[in-house]
Amino acid sequence: MIAAALTGFATGFSLILAIGAQNAFVLRQGLLRSHVLPLCLLCSLSDAALIAAGVAGFGALAQALPWFPRAMSLAGAAFLVVYGAMRLQAAWRGDYALALAGESAALRPTLAMGAAFTWLNPHVYLDTLGLVGAVSTQFAGAEKAAFGVGATAASFAFFFALGFGARLLAPVMRSAEAWRRLDLLIALVMWTLALGLLRG
Repeated sequence: MIAAALTGFATGFSLILAIGAQNAFVLRQGLLRSHVLPLCLLCSLSDAALIAAGVAGFGALAQALPWFPRAMSLAGAAFLVVYGAMRLQAAWRGDYALALAGESAALRPTLAMGAAFTWLNPHVYLDTLGLVGAVSTQFAGAEKAAFGVGATAASFAFFFALGFGARLLAPVMRSAEAWRRLDLLIALVMWTLALGLLRG
C-alpha cells in the first residue's frame, strides 16, 4: 500500500508541477497574502474530487460525450484570454497601490476565479480523470485507494507550498515594476495556454 501511495503522490505531483493558469493565480494570491488558505483548500479539494472520479473509473466521460473535450477547450480558452487581458490592462495602468499594500479582491470573487481556473481547464480533466485514472488501473482494492490518497496528498502539498511559500518572494515584489512584470508574465502564460487549447 505504501508503494501505491508513493506512486500516486509522484504521479499527482508531476502532473501538477507545470506552470499553468491555476498555479499562476495561486502564486499571485500568495504574494498578496490574501485569501490563501480558502483558495488552497478550494484547489486541493477540487483536485481531490476529480482524482477520486478518475480513480473510480469515470475517465470514460470523454468517450460517452465526444463533444465534451472540445466544449471545455473553447470555454477554457475564452476564460484564459479574458483573464490575460485583465492582467495586461493592469500592467498597462501600472496602479499597484493595492498590491503593494497586500490587498486584493474580496473572498467570493477570488474563490470564483479560483474555481474557474480549476473547472474550466480541460487539462485538469485530462490529468485527473484521464492520466491519474489510467495509472490507477494497475492497482486494485485497498492499493487503488492508497494510490488515490497519494495523488490527492500531492495536490494538497503542492497548493499549500505554492500559496504560503510565495511570501518568500515578497521582498522581491516591493515595487510596482516587479508587479508589472509578474502581470505581463501571467498574461503571456494565459494567452499561450489559450492558444494551445484552441489549436488542440
